[in-house]
Amino acid sequence: MRAIVLEKFGGLDSLVIKEIPEPEPKAGHVVIQVKAFGINHAELHMRRGEWAEAAPVSGIECVGLVKSCPGGEFPIGAKVAALMGGLGRTINGSYAEYTCAPVSNVALIEADLPWAELAAIPETYATAWTCLFRNLGIEKGQLLVIRGATSSFGQAALKMAVNAGAHVIATSRNRDRFAMLEKLGAERCEVERRDLSKVIPEAKKIDAVLDLVGNTVMLDSLAMLQRGGRSCLAGWLGGLDPIPDFNPLLQMASGVYLTFFGSFVFGTPGFPLSDVPLQQIAADAAAGRLDVKPTRVFRFEEIREAHRVMEANEARGKLVVVHA
Repeated sequence: MRAIVLEKFGGLDSLVIKEIPEPEPKAGHVVIQVKAFGINHAELHMRRGEWAEAAPVSGIECVGLVKSCPGGEFPIGAKVAALMGGLGRTINGSYAEYTCAPVSNVALIEADLPWAELAAIPETYATAWTCLFRNLGIEKGQLLVIRGATSSFGQAALKMAVNAGAHVIATSRNRDRFAMLEKLGAERCEVERRDLSKVIPEAKKIDAVLDLVGNTVMLDSLAMLQRGGRSCLAGWLGGLDPIPDFNPLLQMASGVYLTFFGSFVFGTPGFPLSDVPLQQIAADAAAGRLDVKPTRVFRFEEIREAHRVMEANEARGKLVVVHA
């Protein structure tokens, strides 16, 4: 089969298309014919050698058809999504014509949608749904701030929160993105800054913050919450550096909750992929209730260009790669 192999750590030339053996079927796993896959920042860090683990074939998610399933958990030919479970990290991932994923990290995603749109759902929407409705417990009428809302993850969370009846304030470093965020349903936008809690009019009246900026603003996110409010840290658009000289006694707000979610836990005990309604999300998209269209679609041979667009922050939403 053809696969995009990470030959070395470094630049775009590290990604090379090669012929490698197809994955062998084994108990507890599903061999999937990959029809399309989403591109993620995690894969950029893997390519650069900045991640703790990186498999020769990258890619942490995909959609496709079941080729084999020794345990019979999924029928042959079923339309499925796969994400995490070591894909692209400890086992060869989705940047290939076939991949082999643990059963615990595969879900049916039958819906009358093009492969490119289905491929925009798995990692992004599964993570956004979990952050919003498990970690933050978002309910209709609540006030939510999404920091870093122009990312593909942020846009997905914004659309899902609005559909759930939440009032959303979205942040971006770039005022030019405000119109796009408001079109997606944000009631207002704010310029992202490290001391946003000191200038946002709703400070101390906010129910929840979905923080995709990360450590640089984590304490500020907690400071804007009302008592009992929750912040979910789920991204590092502001960089991976830890909080310097962190002292909770002197720096943390009282009476609020800090939660974290990393999608690498999907499929582990306590975090079954079956907990996430991927099938319903796909059905909502097919019915026109949720727009999951990617901003750009690339061919398999254009993987370097896809990474270039992501690295240059030109994506403005979800990027996917489809097989011809």
